[in-house]
Amino acid sequence: MKLLPQLICRARKSAFWLWVMNLVLAWIIPFNRPHGFRIAMISENRARSAASWRRVNRNHVRGIHACAIATVAEMSAGFLLLSRLDPGRYRLIMARLEVDYSYQAKDLIVSESELSDERLLQEVIEPLRSQEKVSIRMRSEVRDRSGNEIAIAHTTWQVKRWDRVRTRV
Repeated sequence: MKLLPQLICRARKSAFWLWVMNLVLAWIIPFNRPHGFRIAMISENRARSAASWRRVNRNHVRGIHACAIATVAEMSAGFLLLSRLDPGRYRLIMARLEVDYSYQAKDLIVSESELSDERLLQEVIEPLRSQEKVSIRMRSEVRDRSGNEIAIAHTTWQVKRWDRVRTRV
Protein backbone atom coordinates (compact mmCIF):
# COMPACT_ATOMS: atom_id res chain seq x y z
CA MET A 1 0.00 0.00 0.00
CA LYS A 2 2.93 2.39 0.48
CA LEU A 3 3.89 2.12 -3.21
CA LEU A 4 0.75 3.75 -4.57
CA PRO A 5 0.99 7.10 -2.69
CA GLN A 6 4.65 7.44 -3.75
CA LEU A 7 3.77 6.58 -7.34
CA ILE A 8 0.92 9.11 -7.39
CA CYS A 9 3.21 11.82 -6.02
CA ARG A 10 5.76 11.15 -8.76
CA ALA A 11 3.08 10.86 -11.47
CA ARG A 12 1.83 14.36 -10.64
CA LYS A 13 5.18 15.78 -11.75
CA SER A 14 6.44 13.43 -14.46
CA ALA A 15 5.02 11.95 -17.67
CA PHE A 16 7.33 8.97 -17.23
CA TRP A 17 6.01 8.20 -13.74
CA LEU A 18 2.43 8.71 -14.96
CA TRP A 19 3.14 6.05 -17.59
CA VAL A 20 4.62 3.74 -14.91
CA MET A 21 1.61 4.33 -12.66
CA ASN A 22 -0.73 3.37 -15.51
CA LEU A 23 1.24 0.15 -16.03
CA VAL A 24 0.85 -0.66 -12.34
CA LEU A 25 -2.88 0.19 -12.45
CA ALA A 26 -3.36 -2.09 -15.48
CA TRP A 27 -1.81 -4.92 -13.46
CA ILE A 28 -3.78 -4.13 -10.26
CA ILE A 29 -7.10 -3.66 -12.10
CA PRO A 30 -7.15 -6.37 -14.78
CA PHE A 31 -10.67 -5.47 -15.95
CA ASN A 32 -9.40 -2.15 -17.34
CA ARG A 33 -6.43 -3.63 -19.20
CA PRO A 34 -8.10 -4.67 -22.51
CA HIS A 35 -10.11 -1.44 -22.62
CA GLY A 36 -7.06 0.79 -22.34
CA PHE A 37 -8.55 2.96 -19.59
CA ARG A 38 -5.84 5.15 -18.11
CA ILE A 39 -5.17 8.12 -15.87
CA ALA A 40 -4.31 11.00 -18.21
CA MET A 41 -3.48 13.56 -15.52
CA ILE A 42 -3.40 13.74 -11.74
CA SER A 43 -2.91 16.89 -9.69
CA GLU A 44 -3.65 17.71 -6.08
CA ASN A 45 -7.31 18.61 -6.69
CA ARG A 46 -8.09 17.18 -10.14
CA ALA A 47 -7.84 13.93 -12.09
CA ARG A 48 -8.45 13.02 -15.71
CA SER A 49 -8.96 9.52 -17.05
CA ALA A 50 -9.24 8.54 -20.70
CA ALA A 51 -10.44 5.81 -23.03
CA SER A 52 -9.67 5.34 -26.68
CA TRP A 53 -12.14 4.71 -29.46
CA ARG A 54 -11.12 1.10 -30.01
CA ARG A 55 -13.07 -1.97 -31.02
CA VAL A 56 -13.39 -3.44 -27.50
CA ASN A 57 -14.96 -0.16 -26.28
CA ARG A 58 -17.49 0.23 -29.10
CA ASN A 59 -21.17 -0.59 -29.17
CA HIS A 60 -23.37 -1.80 -32.04
CA VAL A 61 -23.56 1.70 -33.64
CA ARG A 62 -19.76 2.15 -33.52
CA GLY A 63 -19.79 4.66 -30.68
CA ILE A 64 -18.08 4.20 -27.33
CA HIS A 65 -20.27 1.94 -25.22
CA ALA A 66 -22.23 3.52 -22.35
CA CYS A 67 -20.53 1.22 -19.85
CA ALA A 68 -17.07 2.30 -21.03
CA ILE A 69 -18.10 5.95 -20.62
CA ALA A 70 -19.40 5.21 -17.11
CA THR A 71 -16.20 3.36 -16.18
CA VAL A 72 -13.98 6.23 -17.31
CA ALA A 73 -16.09 8.63 -15.23
CA GLU A 74 -15.90 6.32 -12.22
CA MET A 75 -12.13 6.01 -12.67
CA SER A 76 -11.39 9.76 -12.58
CA ALA A 77 -13.55 10.33 -9.49
CA GLY A 78 -12.42 7.24 -7.60
CA PHE A 79 -8.76 7.67 -8.38
CA LEU A 80 -8.83 11.33 -7.34
CA LEU A 81 -10.43 10.39 -4.04
CA LEU A 82 -7.95 7.55 -3.56
CA SER A 83 -5.05 9.88 -4.31
CA ARG A 84 -6.22 12.28 -1.60
CA LEU A 85 -6.70 9.61 1.09
CA ASP A 86 -4.17 7.15 2.44
CA PRO A 87 -5.19 3.76 0.99
CA GLY A 88 -3.55 2.13 4.00
CA ARG A 89 -5.99 3.92 6.33
CA TYR A 90 -9.18 4.22 4.27
CA ARG A 91 -11.25 1.86 2.16
CA LEU A 92 -13.30 3.17 -0.77
CA ILE A 93 -16.32 1.43 -2.23
CA MET A 94 -18.48 2.87 -4.98
CA ALA A 95 -22.04 2.80 -3.66
CA ARG A 96 -23.88 4.46 -6.54
CA LEU A 97 -23.32 5.50 -10.14
CA GLU A 98 -25.59 7.84 -12.11
CA VAL A 99 -24.81 8.89 -15.66
CA ASP A 100 -26.61 11.35 -17.93
CA TYR A 101 -25.53 10.80 -21.53
CA SER A 102 -25.80 13.71 -23.94
CA TYR A 103 -23.73 12.94 -27.05
CA GLN A 104 -22.47 9.86 -28.87
CA ALA A 105 -18.71 9.38 -28.46
CA LYS A 106 -16.90 8.47 -31.67
CA ASP A 107 -13.41 9.52 -30.57
CA LEU A 108 -11.11 9.44 -27.55
CA ILE A 109 -12.96 10.46 -24.36
CA VAL A 110 -11.62 12.14 -21.25
CA SER A 111 -13.32 12.36 -17.86
CA GLU A 112 -12.38 15.05 -15.36
CA SER A 113 -13.18 15.19 -11.65
CA GLU A 114 -12.32 17.79 -9.04
CA LEU A 115 -12.11 17.76 -5.24
CA SER A 116 -11.11 20.79 -3.15
CA ASP A 117 -9.21 20.57 0.12
CA GLU A 118 -12.12 22.18 1.98
CA ARG A 119 -14.66 19.70 0.65
CA LEU A 120 -12.46 16.70 1.46
CA LEU A 121 -11.95 17.98 4.99
CA GLN A 122 -15.63 18.85 5.60
CA GLU A 123 -17.24 15.79 3.97
CA VAL A 124 -14.71 13.01 4.68
CA ILE A 125 -11.87 13.67 7.12
CA GLU A 126 -13.77 15.52 9.88
CA PRO A 127 -16.89 13.28 9.85
CA LEU A 128 -14.76 10.11 10.01
CA ARG A 129 -13.45 11.21 13.40
CA SER A 130 -16.87 10.55 14.91
CA GLN A 131 -18.62 8.32 12.34
CA GLU A 132 -17.85 4.80 11.22
CA LYS A 133 -18.38 5.57 7.52
CA VAL A 134 -19.22 8.52 5.30
CA SER A 135 -20.41 9.01 1.75
CA ILE A 136 -19.20 11.57 -0.74
CA ARG A 137 -20.76 12.32 -4.11
CA MET A 138 -18.28 13.08 -6.89
CA ARG A 139 -19.04 14.70 -10.26
CA SER A 140 -17.25 13.74 -13.48
CA GLU A 141 -17.51 15.49 -16.83
CA VAL A 142 -16.83 13.30 -19.85
CA ARG A 143 -15.86 15.02 -23.11
CA ASP A 144 -14.51 13.86 -26.45
CA ARG A 145 -11.38 15.18 -28.15
CA SER A 146 -13.41 17.93 -29.88
CA GLY A 147 -14.77 19.17 -26.55
CA ASN A 148 -18.30 17.81 -26.94
CA GLU A 149 -19.93 16.96 -23.63
CA ILE A 150 -20.53 13.20 -23.79
CA ALA A 151 -21.88 12.64 -20.28
CA ILE A 152 -22.07 13.90 -16.72
CA ALA A 153 -21.62 11.19 -14.09
CA HIS A 154 -22.14 11.26 -10.33
CA THR A 155 -20.51 8.55 -8.25
CA THR A 156 -21.22 8.13 -4.56
CA TRP A 157 -18.32 6.65 -2.61
CA GLN A 158 -18.46 5.07 0.82
CA VAL A 159 -15.30 5.86 2.79
CA LYS A 160 -14.44 3.87 5.90
CA ARG A 161 -11.34 3.50 8.03
CA TRP A 162 -9.77 0.05 7.62
CA ASP A 163 -9.81 -0.50 11.39
CA ARG A 164 -13.64 -0.27 11.21
CA VAL A 165 -14.05 -2.80 8.37
CA ARG A 166 -15.55 -6.05 9.64
CA THR A 167 -15.34 -8.22 6.51
CA ARG A 168 -12.19 -9.91 5.30
CA VAL A 169 -10.39 -8.80 2.18
